[in-house]
Amino acid sequence: MASAVSVVLALFVYFVNKDREMGIFIGLWAPTILAFANYFKQQRMYEAMNRLLEREGVIDRVEKIVQGR
Repeated sequence: MASAVSVVLALFVYFVNKDREMGIFIGLWAPTILAFANYFKQQRMYEAMNRLLEREGVIDRVEKIVQGR
């Protein structure tokens, strides 16, 4: 949502206020916001995977399945 607002605000400043440098500056925040969101999503996925693997017996069962093939 913040990324979309940044793009809309950048377009407004660029075309309506005719401040091209500020419009470009504001527009560059959209990919930065998306990069931070992606980082935090990957952190949550990493923590969830670690919690799953820490459960007792999950790794042993997977190893048995792999060895049985």
